[in-house]
Amino acid sequence: MRILAVNWLDLDNPQAGGAEVHFFEIFRRIVDAGHEVDLIASGWRGAPRRVRLRGLAVRRVAGRHSFTLRGRAAVRAALRATRYDVVVEDVNKLPLYLPTLTRLPTYVIVPHLFGTTAFAEAPWPLAAIVWVAERPVPWLYRSAAFHAISDSTRDDLVSRGVPPDRIRVVYPGVDSRWYCPDAADGRARDPTFLYVGRLKRYKGVATAVHALALARRNGKAFRLLVAGQGDDRARLERVAATAGVRDAVQFLGFVSDEEKRTLMRRAWAVVLPSAKEGWGITNIEAAACGTPAIVSDSPGLRESVRHEQSGLLVPHANPAALAAAMTRLAESPDLVGRFGRGARAFAETLSWDDAAHLTLAHLEDTIHDARRNRKE
Repeated sequence: MRILAVNWLDLDNPQAGGAEVHFFEIFRRIVDAGHEVDLIASGWRGAPRRVRLRGLAVRRVAGRHSFTLRGRAAVRAALRATRYDVVVEDVNKLPLYLPTLTRLPTYVIVPHLFGTTAFAEAPWPLAAIVWVAERPVPWLYRSAAFHAISDSTRDDLVSRGVPPDRIRVVYPGVDSRWYCPDAADGRARDPTFLYVGRLKRYKGVATAVHALALARRNGKAFRLLVAGQGDDRARLERVAATAGVRDAVQFLGFVSDEEKRTLMRRAWAVVLPSAKEGWGITNIEAAACGTPAIVSDSPGLRESVRHEQSGLLVPHANPAALAAAMTRLAESPDLVGRFGRGARAFAETLSWDDAAHLTLAHLEDTIHDARRNRKE
């Protein structure tokens, strides 16, 4: 099988996040199974235009903000130059409406659609563009197969008009051999909470900062570590200063995989107060390390965290509720340990090999169905 795939970013892009981890973990295994994958993605200043990454042949086109226009032209050129069996579009930014460019079967991976949450992240004219761009998805992708990474994403697609029988849910995996507990990296002495991810408004990191300020009122030396980079950092630093916890919030910037694993092992819990996620891969990575999570009771997150088993769900955008959850764990190290063991057990049920196997089977079914429909 020869696959033409499109993702806004590749794994080496400085802006890469969970969606790129998800894509590459699955498709590098599909390459290992003997299939060919050509990926078209956006580039960045100084990036090589062509590179082989995890077995995928990557072509970088334009930049992050100009990819909407130039990406479609690159897909047209690739389709003229090479004979493919299927086109894969990972819709984790704006959709490129690739079914309008080809009669090949189209396979759409959807971490999540933004919907109205776009207005919490971007100025209203830009947010409106995102909202409007997502509206035609059910119609323009009416012949496509959909790969949803959670039940929440599937339900969102169905509510927008995508037929349920065109959607399969394939849960993300985790490398439980790499992300694993280690006694050498014991819990931090003081109650320490960790956010890992891009610094974007909709991620709700400001809620975690305000929660930390509330939790510290009882005299405990709570700390919040923020690992990641993004355009919301300056605002978050101001929020921490205004809340009087600038000395208790540490912005770490980019961290390596090794540093991230150590941070996860030492944290009392990871926090992700996001309005909406496809899944929440960092929750599962932390879970594999034996660390619970405290997250918003939001789409996607309520699936990657088992309430009262692998962590806690709290009402979204509610600093008091998040502070109460942080305090509950801080006052009960035994509870941290119990949730951590439950988290590890949950993580062990999730495998990238399984996700790749299910995706490959879905791709093969998509190609088979398209060929049968053409004959009919």
